Amino acid sequence: MSWLRRFMPTRLPGVRIQSVSLRFGIVYSVLFIISAILFLSFVWWGTIGLLDQRVRHSIAVDAHAMLTEWAHEGVPGLENLISNRLAQDIDDNAIYLLSAPDGRLLAGNLAHWPARVDHAMHWQTLPVLRDGQLNLAQTRVWMLDGNYRLLIGRDISARTQIQRMLTDAMLWTCLMVGLLAIGGGWVVRTLFRQIIHSINRTTLAITQGDMSRRIAVSGTGDELDDVALTINQMLDRISRLMDGVKQVSNSIAHDLRTPIARARAELEDASRHATSEQALRAAIDQAVVNLDNVTGICEALLRIAQIEAGTRRSAFATFDLASTLRDMAELYEAVAEEHELKLLTDLPEHLPFMGDQAMFQQALANILDNAIKFSPPHGSISLSAQKLPPAIPNDREWASTIRIKVIDCGIGMNSADLARASERFFRAERARNTPGSGLGLALVQAIVELHGGTLYLTHNNPGLVVTIDVPALHVLSDKT
Repeated sequence: MSWLRRFMPTRLPGVRIQSVSLRFGIVYSVLFIISAILFLSFVWWGTIGLLDQRVRHSIAVDAHAMLTEWAHEGVPGLENLISNRLAQDIDDNAIYLLSAPDGRLLAGNLAHWPARVDHAMHWQTLPVLRDGQLNLAQTRVWMLDGNYRLLIGRDISARTQIQRMLTDAMLWTCLMVGLLAIGGGWVVRTLFRQIIHSINRTTLAITQGDMSRRIAVSGTGDELDDVALTINQMLDRISRLMDGVKQVSNSIAHDLRTPIARARAELEDASRHATSEQALRAAIDQAVVNLDNVTGICEALLRIAQIEAGTRRSAFATFDLASTLRDMAELYEAVAEEHELKLLTDLPEHLPFMGDQAMFQQALANILDNAIKFSPPHGSISLSAQKLPPAIPNDREWASTIRIKVIDCGIGMNSADLARASERFFRAERARNTPGSGLGLALVQAIVELHGGTLYLTHNNPGLVVTIDVPALHVLSDKT
């Protein structure tokens, strides 16, 4: 569209055109008129050319017959042929004239030899006097042996009349096309203006604080619907981010205030009531632990912000996700045994993947850590992965999907908590007494979205099923 906008007029004589919709309407009208003129010109020239071709073809057929007669019978034969054709009146528009070397007219239907006819053998259009009327004719002259001259032509008065009628019809058609172009341009301008005003009204309402407003989608599935859907998706994400900022601000104020206040209270209590160096050191150590929790929360928030901003994509590389999953399973198998849990795995041999291996390890660590933390003794945890086929087979635009599942038998969550589990600082009521900051699943969500994937949380009854779907790496076949 940028190249089209360069040709859109921004100024008419004495008037500056600031409306984009008006400029689109003008461009539409001009293009419509130009295309109509080109089409009508093609029809006009094609029709006139066809009539000329038919006239010249009939003259050429007559010339062939008369030159053949001249070659065999000479002057008498040609005179008889011309007289017979005129007597039979085969073609009322036919013009014949045979003249002798001294200028005498031997045969034909013209009163005299036309003054403007030259002796060259080429086509000429000129007025001729026939049957007492001056008509326009298309002629050609053949020079015969002995300085005899043969003129053959056709009266094109009817063709001229057709041409005049066709020209008048073309002019009226151009006038109607011009009116239709102006009307069509006005319709295009109106529709375009309605679309722009709809978007403008929506964005204006959003800037005034109404984040619930969205651009109307017609449902036709055209390009304008695509633009509206894209803008609405952008607005949905902005709305979620703003809600997240509000929620994070409230959560930070609460979750950071608690350990800081606890550390201050412990230090203040120690400064007033500590009776020994050992008691004072214990209070300081506990305050350091609380402040370390604050530092950990800040670092987790910073990591989530960096991931959501996409700044960590520079570390993307190809690696074997199946091998990474096996390493994480071996690492957490010992931790699971300490909690009297069994970690089961179902992993393929290879899963080529493009992403940040360290971040994916962090996400898996958070999920496995939660599964172990909230599962009762003598239970089991399952870690599996598989490669799903693309939604449309043999279509390069649809990649395969890698699905990773972690299933535990822990306390699980209710439906309301599942919907909010990936929010920052959210902690289910059942997990209030378990150490944690409520940022683990939020970090997992950010990492999965950075890799173009989706995080799902579902019930296991009892327990929780954590599912991660991420696009698999395209592996091109060597076969051609």
